[in-house]
Amino acid sequence: MDPKGEKIIKGVGASPGITIGRALPVIKRPNKVAYKRLEDPKEVEREASRFHQAVQDTERSLIQARDELSQDEGDYSYIIEAHLLILKDKMIFDHTKELIRQQSVNAEWALSQAMSEAEETFRKIKNSYIRSRFADVEYVVDTLMRNLAGDQDNALADIKEKVILVAHDLSPAETTQMDLDWVLGFVTDMGGPTSHTAILAQAKGIPAVVGTEKITLEVESGDFLIVDGLEGLVVVNPDEETLHDYRDRQEAYQHYTQEVLAQAHLPADTLDGHSVAVGANMEMAEEVGSILSYGAESIGLYRTEFLYVTRRDFPGEEELLENFKTVVTRMEGRPVTIRTLDLGGDKFASHMEGSLTAENNPALGLRAIRFCLKEKDLFKAQLRAILRASALGRVRIMFPLISGVGELLEAKEVLEEVEAELEQKGQEYDKNLEVGIMVEVPSAVTVADMLAKHVDYFSIGTNDLIQYSLAIDRINEHVAHLYQPLHPAVLRMIQQVVESGHAVGIPVAMCGEMAGDQRVVPLLLGLGLDYLSVNALAVPRVKQVVRLTSKETWRQLAKEALSFPTAAQVREFINGKLAKHIPELFSELG
Repeated sequence: MDPKGEKIIKGVGASPGITIGRALPVIKRPNKVAYKRLEDPKEVEREASRFHQAVQDTERSLIQARDELSQDEGDYSYIIEAHLLILKDKMIFDHTKELIRQQSVNAEWALSQAMSEAEETFRKIKNSYIRSRFADVEYVVDTLMRNLAGDQDNALADIKEKVILVAHDLSPAETTQMDLDWVLGFVTDMGGPTSHTAILAQAKGIPAVVGTEKITLEVESGDFLIVDGLEGLVVVNPDEETLHDYRDRQEAYQHYTQEVLAQAHLPADTLDGHSVAVGANMEMAEEVGSILSYGAESIGLYRTEFLYVTRRDFPGEEELLENFKTVVTRMEGRPVTIRTLDLGGDKFASHMEGSLTAENNPALGLRAIRFCLKEKDLFKAQLRAILRASALGRVRIMFPLISGVGELLEAKEVLEEVEAELEQKGQEYDKNLEVGIMVEVPSAVTVADMLAKHVDYFSIGTNDLIQYSLAIDRINEHVAHLYQPLHPAVLRMIQQVVESGHAVGIPVAMCGEMAGDQRVVPLLLGLGLDYLSVNALAVPRVKQVVRLTSKETWRQLAKEALSFPTAAQVREFINGKLAKHIPELFSELG
């Protein structure tokens, strides 16, 4: 296609789909921050005022961007709300003013120093989701710098041709500056599947590949690109054979997507008449609209730690209650499973940094239910908010990282204390509220038969279960390839948990990433899973796979799969059976 020659760049598929077009690099001018010493105290105060004015200007532009976003389907204005919080956060706003006055320096220099200190704080965080939020801080600081310089340049608003945007990163506020009808796709150096670029691309149905690390160094304006958001690939200047192949794939995927979305609200019943509940995982209340539009029957996992990690203090009971009430009300009677706080390990709030990140091995330390049982006032505040919200709809509580019966009973004792407090105050709550646990450590699998007697349901968290069982750090590039969901040990643990739950008549769900793998769903049904909870985008496809599957057929096949000694052999076996029993699915997945 191009004399420059074809080049393939690997990234992370952030928004599914395939798009083909010309590249438009978004070049951000580097901020050259000059140091200026201020001798006159009046000049220092003028500089502080100039910074304050830049903050107000930035706030006005963000509010305008938020209002424009809130008019769109799905309402992703909460992303801008996060930027507004960062703008007024002590880490940036107060600290910059302190530096201006304490060091008698210009606002730009003080802001750059505050930014550097914030970057150091974020660098200590292991969790990829939270670490990726530093991009929000970068965007806010960049906007402040431009406002301090009086720069109102808005090149993105001038896009008037179909292009694929190539950038180091893109903020939601920047996307409001452009007409997205002209944008075929997004490709960025930064970001992951939960970055704001990914969230917005998904909301708009625009294919995106993020986290390429070097795409801005490899692509020039006008280069011809193929963006494969399914495989996380960018093909730069493809040859004719590659281009023809991808155009066929693009057409097939578009047809497949239209078919799947048209059936998104149909029930997930297997060919042999078994109903399988398919719900969605979520982090923020604003996702409910998207979750419902993709046909989710429930919220199978509400990760509440994200209400804590983006702020410098703990939310109170009333604030949590308002959040939960919003979610429960918008779900209109559909089940909402709220996981209690999973802080610690690689997830912590900024004000907890000193105590929780000091552990030698935080992944095995004070986190999740252990942290909550230590900080009972914090735990009780969240439990009261959940219980009070249950008066408005069907709410379920889920305790994370339960390792044994003693821990579970202690957590339930705290819950009973909170219920008694509410009874005494005459506050309403669902007295039949279901209580379950995340099964995500090997010890919980081993005593699953004992745990099952004390809960209303199990939910298998495969992300942690696989990591803990196989001793694999997924973010360590040296061993990440050993993170294998189809490892025979993992499959046997899933089977054991299902059998333990069913033995006493409780349902067993799965809410890890494994549940959203279309190739694995039939096997999970064969192992007896009752309920799958996945990211919202995967819901229609998972439901379609369920409708193409005979549970009884895959129950027999699951027995065979459990006999193989390696993950590679299990994968090969599954692919062969998919080709035979669900050929339409196998052909779509390639």
